[in-house]
Amino acid sequence: METQSLTIRRPDDWHVHLRDGAMLAAVARHTARQFARAIVMPNLVPPVLTPEDATAYRDRILAALQTDAGDGGHGFTPLMTCYLTDATDPAEVARGHAEGAWTAAKLYPAHATTNSAHGVTDIARLHPVFATMERTGMPLLLHGEVTDPAIDIFDREAVFLDRVLVPLLRDFPGLKVVLEHITTTEAADIVAGTPYNLAATITAQHLHLNRNALFDGGLRPHAYCLPVVKRERHRLAIRRAATSGDPRFFLGTDSAPHAVSRKEASCGCAGIFTAPNALESYLQVFEEEGAIDRFEGFASEHGARFYGLPLNAGHVTLVREPVPVPALIDAPDGGIVPFHAGETLRWRLSR
Repeated sequence: METQSLTIRRPDDWHVHLRDGAMLAAVARHTARQFARAIVMPNLVPPVLTPEDATAYRDRILAALQTDAGDGGHGFTPLMTCYLTDATDPAEVARGHAEGAWTAAKLYPAHATTNSAHGVTDIARLHPVFATMERTGMPLLLHGEVTDPAIDIFDREAVFLDRVLVPLLRDFPGLKVVLEHITTTEAADIVAGTPYNLAATITAQHLHLNRNALFDGGLRPHAYCLPVVKRERHRLAIRRAATSGDPRFFLGTDSAPHAVSRKEASCGCAGIFTAPNALESYLQVFEEEGAIDRFEGFASEHGARFYGLPLNAGHVTLVREPVPVPALIDAPDGGIVPFHAGETLRWRLSR
């Protein structure tokens, strides 16, 4: 008999883009409706570089939710991150972590993705920062792609593992590292085969889509994200990892909203807006893989334990009920096309 409802501990999103200003006001509620906490990416313009930047951004997120929900933002807690640059001061990283201004630090290779122009050009320059983070237990979050134009875009994650991740783990064996939004068999294998200090987040889009989705009947900008979706064998490997029950894999939506005008353009932005139906989208995959019993661990337990945070006390319930996904979500500059736009999902979050 099919499962008709599923109640799980309230989940967390360990990787999300909430943007700022009017876009923040439009999108934050979709994350707060489902998740108790979220690791919020720091790639604003300008980026979140200091503890004071992080505290101010957190206040803006909570203010936007207070205005939207009228109840303090559904009890949602944003967990802030530090944007690493070549000039990041280890003492500032330690201060921000000790003061609770940020939970983790994010490393973007320069020009790897949206708003990463200030990112790191030479990882060796950050070795003093990594040593400080290793000592304090502050997690390092990696956008795991090289930006060498000579490397095929579909190979940039695999090359990053060899060139950057393996030496990093060797040089800093006590550093807690999260390889974000993994997309390849190689990434799944290295996480599964590495000691406790390496983990990975997995997005809904990389569980649902392979690279054919980019060209299904024409160029599909709303299937474009970074890292790009890969071959089918990689999608299947990521599905196996997510549904395996291995505590080193956990939910991180990488929900990345862009106005439709910025996606459907001559040089469209990378990012997929998964927040409105994130849990329903993930659960559909776990059902297809016969792993509904492992969904709570992936969504609600593995990430908190890796970060050393308490599990959430509340619960959410999803029921088997068709959910039509709208073609457009209201937002500035013409709205946002959400993931699964125009489709019908099989599960609904009922709270």
